[in-house]
Amino acid sequence: MAEQHSLQEASSPGTARSPPHPDGLPVFDHTLGFLRDGIDFGTAMARHGDVVAFDAIGVPFVAVYDPALVQQVLVDRNDEFRKGDYETAFGDLLAPSGLAFTEGEQWRRDRQLLQPAFTPRHIQSFADTMVARTADAADEWAAEGTVDLRQAASDLTLDILVGTLFDLDLDADRGQVVRDAMAAVSDRISGVSMMVPGWVPTPAKRRFRRCIADLDEMVAALIRERRAATGEEDGCDDLLDTLLAAEYPDGSTMDADQVRDQLVTFLGAGHETTAVALTYTLWLLAGDSAVRDRLDAELDAVCGDGDPTFGDLPALEYAEAVVQEALRLYPPVYAIYRQPVEDTMLGGYEIAADRTLILGTYQIHRDERWWNEPEAFRPDRWLGGDSDATGAADRPEYAYFPFGGGPRHCIGMRFARMELTLALATLARRLEFERGTEELEPSASVTLDPGPVELRVTMRE
Repeated sequence: MAEQHSLQEASSPGTARSPPHPDGLPVFDHTLGFLRDGIDFGTAMARHGDVVAFDAIGVPFVAVYDPALVQQVLVDRNDEFRKGDYETAFGDLLAPSGLAFTEGEQWRRDRQLLQPAFTPRHIQSFADTMVARTADAADEWAAEGTVDLRQAASDLTLDILVGTLFDLDLDADRGQVVRDAMAAVSDRISGVSMMVPGWVPTPAKRRFRRCIADLDEMVAALIRERRAATGEEDGCDDLLDTLLAAEYPDGSTMDADQVRDQLVTFLGAGHETTAVALTYTLWLLAGDSAVRDRLDAELDAVCGDGDPTFGDLPALEYAEAVVQEALRLYPPVYAIYRQPVEDTMLGGYEIAADRTLILGTYQIHRDERWWNEPEAFRPDRWLGGDSDATGAADRPEYAYFPFGGGPRHCIGMRFARMELTLALATLARRLEFERGTEELEPSASVTLDPGPVELRVTMRE
């Protein structure tokens, strides 16, 4: 509908141009479409140009759909933009001191402190655990026959996360606490909940407070248990030990609130984004027999009768391409938010400092200017399968950025890519998949939520 509206130009002759602003509804402007339609709303905005202004939920936004401009914001001029008020408000609900939400010097100090836990050599040591826990999950899925893939993938990625980065074994109750908290956060920031004044006690807010309190209690218990264990023996040298013991250059350490927020950030967001990516990957695979046949041939040639290992990763080219293509079609982080530090220019338009930029990952990943058959699931495009004018040779770097970019790219990118490739290879080597859910309707929530996804599972003969 948005493409049918006339455009308002806020600039007058002789002044800097303002971005086009499609007409919205009286009073509400674009709030209803923004809250109700999510992804489709962003796609409609993209029809008005690469830089488009609109107002929703009381926030002035500017949507950006040009890879070159995304690169300017995230990389070339990254010091001119900050996370901003919109994303900070979300961070305040969950983990205000978490790495995903801090700014400036505090973010730089924390990133430097945590980076050693994500070096290639350190991540390599997690491969065997990733495969072993995925193999256990495969047996469980086959025994069930039909699985809620969204839930099953969440269980698996949380199990992998706590068994690698944190060297923990969360029992079923503690795992449910994490999942309940993430679901409560999603409900709290979704739909009309965003429009209700903070003082109104809605069911979503009451659930949110209860679930966050349970999460805080569990995290505090994990920290107490680790401190006690470290006092008795050498620590595990995992991310939790790093949070508890590492020192900043000035000799200071993280306080209790910072440790809590970092732990919550990685437990929650760290497993949730990967679970969503794995859900889409397996659903896409289950619906394409040609892709499945080619993947099976690679797995048989590379892995034989065994599960994949870290050493197999270079040869699992097609498995990696399947993951990359799933992340293109359904990026879990479907948009990235930034705010100018001060009034600035972007793409020839004047952008006020109070405007929140939405870098449209989902829309750019499906833009026919950069991708052949952008709606099609084509893993071969990552193996030299595109050769015409919209092929890889002519594609801007930031036509694909599922993990963000620049200094603030996802710290867990290597971890997630390895996990997804090994999990896919392990599950596909052991199992056959058939779609129970034929069509997906992704919604814009904390992540690109696929909703319930039913998958029928049998052991591969």
